[in-house]
Amino acid sequence: MIPGVDVLLRLFIAHVIGDFLLQPRRWVEDRKARHLRSPGLWWHGAVHGLLVLLAIGDLQGWFPALLVALAHVAIDVFKSYRNGADTKWFVLDQMLHAAVLVAAWWWVVRPEGMAAPGELLTDPRILLVLLAALLVMRPTAFFIAIFTKRWTAHLGDQADNLPNAGLWIGILERTLVLLFILVGHLEAVGFVLAAKSVFRFGDLRNSPDRMRTEYVLIGTLLSFGVTIGIGLLARVGLDAWA
Repeated sequence: MIPGVDVLLRLFIAHVIGDFLLQPRRWVEDRKARHLRSPGLWWHGAVHGLLVLLAIGDLQGWFPALLVALAHVAIDVFKSYRNGADTKWFVLDQMLHAAVLVAAWWWVVRPEGMAAPGELLTDPRILLVLLAALLVMRPTAFFIAIFTKRWTAHLGDQADNLPNAGLWIGILERTLVLLFILVGHLEAVGFVLAAKSVFRFGDLRNSPDRMRTEYVLIGTLLSFGVTIGIGLLARVGLDAWA
């Protein structure tokens, strides 16, 4: 077991409580309106600092608690200049908070025998998984788009489709397939394919547009085929470096 993992979990529980349960709506609105001059922003940072201190369970943890509080204020000030809710900024915001919490955990626990965060990028297994994940996202999407371009002109108007919905469906399905392969559950890949078949091919089967059905089928098989190939190669590499 990772040393001090209980502290890390308590830190993340504290973050969820502070960010989603103990943050009144008026603080959020005040932060958007007044930014760094918002009292709600500073109260929110103080709440996070106190929760981190409680999660650590030791007054000697005042320094990482202070750093987390100040980092939270800085991140939220940056976010306050973004108008409206946006998925990518929400994800980036939470990733930055998570990185700060991991750094605070590292400062407190100082686990022996574990690689430092920077050293993880020298581990070939980590790099191999990262490469595989990146490949199944945009590069595979570009490959499928180029391969199927010869048939795109025959499909007619695509106005009834959500903007970029197909792109994100493909990225999500390939990410799931890769994850299932890397953890050794190939049977779950069939579940993903079956689920997509039920939702997508059910409508297309009743459609008079046979070309669109064939186009979706080609794209789906390409998406799954390329991802399975990348996943199996990554699995071989991970087994070799185990």
